[in-house]
Amino acid sequence: METSEERFSRDSLAAALTQICDSIGLDATGATLLRFTNNAVYRLAGDTAVVRIVGSRGLRHRVEKVVRMAAWFAEHDIPAVRLLAGVEQPIRAGEHLATVWDVVPEGGRRPRGRDLGGLLRRVHSLPPPLDLPEWDPLDDVRRRIDDAEDIADEDLQFLLKTCDRLREELAGLEFELPPAMLHGDAHLGNLIPSPDGPVLCDFDSTSVGPPEWDLTPVAVGVGRFGEPARTYREIVRAYGFDVTRWSGFRVLREVRELKLITSVLPSVRSNPMVRPELMRRLGDFRRGDTRARWVRYT
Repeated sequence: METSEERFSRDSLAAALTQICDSIGLDATGATLLRFTNNAVYRLAGDTAVVRIVGSRGLRHRVEKVVRMAAWFAEHDIPAVRLLAGVEQPIRAGEHLATVWDVVPEGGRRPRGRDLGGLLRRVHSLPPPLDLPEWDPLDDVRRRIDDAEDIADEDLQFLLKTCDRLREELAGLEFELPPAMLHGDAHLGNLIPSPDGPVLCDFDSTSVGPPEWDLTPVAVGVGRFGEPARTYREIVRAYGFDVTRWSGFRVLREVRELKLITSVLPSVRSNPMVRPELMRRLGDFRRGDTRARWVRYT
């Protein structure tokens, strides 16, 4: 069985980054690790590119979709990050899969809720790609549970039972908005400021499904992370729908919270700094404490 060190240690990721860069004629020397939660994201020295290495074996299948969606966003002139031109993607380095992106130029104002609300309206109004999968927000949760590191069996069983319960509840919801192309993880952290205005990033969770889902992350973020309530109000005004007033919001909130808990399961041993926050979130969720504040994984 492969070890954590072989999978997601800083050394193994650095080695993968070097191999990826060597294969396409870039230099990994001096690269900066921007974050390592769901994926390991590096910014190369000199701003030559951003390299994104998939952080879970169970979710490597999504990288082909990410490449297709990047092309789709570009084709429809949606402000979004662009793949590095002239490189066949995704790129494989041993067991790792990666994508390589243009660096977004620095500058511009900080993104606001109205920016996200407006972009979501644009995305939802476009015809989705024919090969885009149907919305299944619990699929990645189950895959991360299966790929979990150093988590007690009791906790894993609770998470699996919660998935089963929420899947049944999702099936019984009656959505008000017509199905549309979804970003899937729509929060301000996935908007990057640029001199020409904010651009979308992170296409891992794109699908066809209920637009209510794209309006849920910020609504949950207000309660769990203490994000400004005005951010969500701006989204409501720009988009024209308040998901928190819809009867099915409680179910979507629990699904979103479950995803926020489990996103780091495949890298807990490799990135032990996330464990205290993971266990705090899990404990709050098990107790049904919907008012407890969380902090972002780093």
